Amino acid sequence: MNLKSILEQPFVYKLFSALVGAQYSISTFVNQYVRPAAGDRILDIGCGPGKILDHLPQVDYFGFDFSPSYIGSANRRYGHRGQFFCQRVSEAQVFLEQPESFDIVLAIGVLHHLDDAEALQLFEIAWRALKKGGRLVTYDGCYVRGQSRAATYLLSRDRGQFVRDEQGYTSLARSSFDEVRASVRHDLLRIPYTHIIMECVKGAS
Repeated sequence: MNLKSILEQPFVYKLFSALVGAQYSISTFVNQYVRPAAGDRILDIGCGPGKILDHLPQVDYFGFDFSPSYIGSANRRYGHRGQFFCQRVSEAQVFLEQPESFDIVLAIGVLHHLDDAEALQLFEIAWRALKKGGRLVTYDGCYVRGQSRAATYLLSRDRGQFVRDEQGYTSLARSSFDEVRASVRHDLLRIPYTHIIMECVKGAS
């Protein structure tokens, strides 16, 4: 069994996340970029085992992921706080039955697992699901010029096969969103790693 398949196990994934400092990373991500308010309606694309709920106030939460083991874990631990569905991005049309009904859409560590075609679907789904003025907030590993060899190596070994540079991510986001704000961070984990966080705002047009 290789590292990628080992990390598919929810317990191992949680342990690995704790070792690299993911709690601080996600807390910073939520407080500085997501900025949720109690009562917000949130759609979490690629929700994994649902641990983001440890950092959210009382919200109306919907999460989906294509991993049955992650969704099973999420339902056992957080089923009282949200609804979870086992679906791929390309199958997530159920969330479009109520368009413009979400305040925030999250895609945490998702885009670097998707090829361009499925990433474009994600942005389209998010745009259609969001209310006017709502935001899609994403979080992924990112290549940047001049980053350390260690960070480049770790990014190259990521389970996701589509780690991009800043322009690669933002150009995909702008296929659906006119306003895209990107922040590149090198300080969110205990290991050398570079992240890009995007806030994509749905305008009135």
